[in-house]
Amino acid sequence: MTTGAVHSWDLATAVDGPGTRFVVFTAGCPLRCLYCHNPETRFARYGRRASVDSVIAEIEKYRRFIQVAGGGVTISGGEPLLQPEFTAELLHAVKAMGLHTALDTSGFLGDRATDRLLADTDLVLLDIKSWDPATYRHVTGGEIAPTLRFARRLSDLGKSMWIRFVLVPGQTDAPDNVEGIASFVATLPSVERVDVLPFHKMGAPKYEAIGLPFLLADTSTPDAKLVERVRGQFLAHGLRA
Repeated sequence: MTTGAVHSWDLATAVDGPGTRFVVFTAGCPLRCLYCHNPETRFARYGRRASVDSVIAEIEKYRRFIQVAGGGVTISGGEPLLQPEFTAELLHAVKAMGLHTALDTSGFLGDRATDRLLADTDLVLLDIKSWDPATYRHVTGGEIAPTLRFARRLSDLGKSMWIRFVLVPGQTDAPDNVEGIASFVATLPSVERVDVLPFHKMGAPKYEAIGLPFLLADTSTPDAKLVERVRGQFLAHGLRA
């Protein structure tokens, strides 16, 4: 029986895919995003072992409600592709229930997503955290190339995508950085929308709770003018933002 490290699950609306979603948060992530609002999901030790069957049993409790609400199930994290076998089997089981499926990922481990896994995924919520490689490395500790490669693969497969971009003043807001993402995303026909997500500090207490410094404690949240400028850059490329 396949098991995975699961941090938690919850019901959410609008932010994790269409309709009301049962969201499974896996534990463990290879990136160290400065603005992560769930830093405890970086580490598998903050999760618990759960079988695919046990997670499906929880989803089954809400199945009718989810169907009526036009929703589905989203596998999030952490990073679900850190546990590709568990994620693949869970997506397959959810599809067998007749529910819409979504995968929320940074794409950094996109090469681990098999064709079978993607065949059971109706929608990919893809976080493109920066365009400039140096900025991406500073903000996440990783490299941007795997995410861009995964995005192109998804588009070639005709896989529906929602692109997510976290707007952090002084970190990811440079016009050229945003323009690079917008120009690239505009070449991906299967992208349905771009969500510009303003940086917030709601996760700050979690850093203290697990003994980690919150390095963006003194960073301002973006004002409405900055958010509109960035959205305008995506809209200028014909993207829904």
